Amino acid sequence: MVVYTTSIPLIPQFYAGKSIFITGSSGFMGKVLVERLLSTCPDIGRLYLLMRPKRDVSPEKRLLHLKQSQVFDIIRQQCPSQLEKLVIIPGDTSLPDLGIELEYQPLLQDISIVFHSAATLKFDEPLKNAVKQNVQSVIRIMELCDAMPRIQAFVYVSTAYSNPELTTVEERVYKPPKPLQEVLSIADNISENILNEITKEYICPKPNTYTFTKALAEVAVVERWNRKYPVAIFRPTIVISSHMHPFPGWIENLNGPSGVMVSYGKGLLHAFRVKMHCRADMMPVDIVIDTLIAAAWEIGTDKPTAVKVYNCSSIENPTTWTDFKRSLTKHTREHPYNNVLWYPCAICVENRFLYKILEFLLQTAPLHIIQYILDRLQVKIKQNLITANQRLQSMNDVLGYFTTKEWTFTNDNVQKLRAKLSNEDREIFNIDVRTVKWNDQYEDFVKGTKKYFMKEKDEELKEAKLHLDR
Repeated sequence: MVVYTTSIPLIPQFYAGKSIFITGSSGFMGKVLVERLLSTCPDIGRLYLLMRPKRDVSPEKRLLHLKQSQVFDIIRQQCPSQLEKLVIIPGDTSLPDLGIELEYQPLLQDISIVFHSAATLKFDEPLKNAVKQNVQSVIRIMELCDAMPRIQAFVYVSTAYSNPELTTVEERVYKPPKPLQEVLSIADNISENILNEITKEYICPKPNTYTFTKALAEVAVVERWNRKYPVAIFRPTIVISSHMHPFPGWIENLNGPSGVMVSYGKGLLHAFRVKMHCRADMMPVDIVIDTLIAAAWEIGTDKPTAVKVYNCSSIENPTTWTDFKRSLTKHTREHPYNNVLWYPCAICVENRFLYKILEFLLQTAPLHIIQYILDRLQVKIKQNLITANQRLQSMNDVLGYFTTKEWTFTNDNVQKLRAKLSNEDREIFNIDVRTVKWNDQYEDFVKGTKKYFMKEKDEELKEAKLHLDR
């Protein structure tokens, strides 16, 4: 292993002048990836962003809307010219050749680095759609990479939970749950209705189509025997709000823990299925993205012939669901959301039968009753409470598998990568989860959901506290 002791920032130097191709740039992680590349690598070339065309929205308008995102606030203030490096390529990962029209294909000749993070994140996605978006897309994008004369690295963003039936997940690709070609053939030739009937049995021991197709996609990457460029598979665990960049606590969606946080803080969630002493393997999004950028640098410079796998996990600085619940309770009461329905509190249990009883008594029945009373009084509220309860039930059903189990993710490759960074690179890119103080991170998480997702203003906090006290 080569250890660099120079103070020269090697990563920005590597990206200087290079053009990057990114799928999934409009998603939570994708936006942070674009922001970090522009802000940390000032001399980077163009960033080509694959986005699905929309009937009523031109590519130019989609690009303008992206540039107006809150994630780029600092760039707009300090170096707005960086945003001119963003170029949209209309396309769709579920289509042959990614749906890229002939007029845009010459742009691909300049690409040096490819980040493929686009995927369907729905755990209950029908198998046919999940295969099309999560597996076939990988095959298609690598076919494009094969024709890129300047490509130096391809990084596929997978998930640490692609092999959830294992208790220890190493940095390697495992045997596929089903033969790749068999699954592709079934998805193409069997009707969706029949597939839906056999899905649960067919994907076993995987718990859902998301983890099943992510595991297959990793196999598709490895089986690309004729490639002539370095490849990495990047596996983050549960990605949450940012640690520092672009702002502490920045968050843009209600997936996973952020959905739990908001529904708990709003007084809607009163029962949750979880094994409290288990590790909650969460990772701040900016540390995840900095590691992703560094991983592409490493394979682009070292040029490994075998596919390199990176498990991006908080195993070196563990936190538990008990820590999360304790901090959640404290900080949602210190920084309450506006117009909470009930005081933030919930009973957490592991047993599924007991959880269902508590869910009905503490959550389903009260929310239905309150909604009935509001309807009778003709009081209109933004969120129908019965619909909200249905969403909470779906969220709990999906997350229960992951909150009642514990995994050990080995991360030797990430540790070796961290050792390779120069001192100057470490100042720019934080890929060390040990720098996170979890109580502070959770507090920023709560404040971030209020400010960046709920769009609640700081001057409204006093009234929110009075409302909570009442």
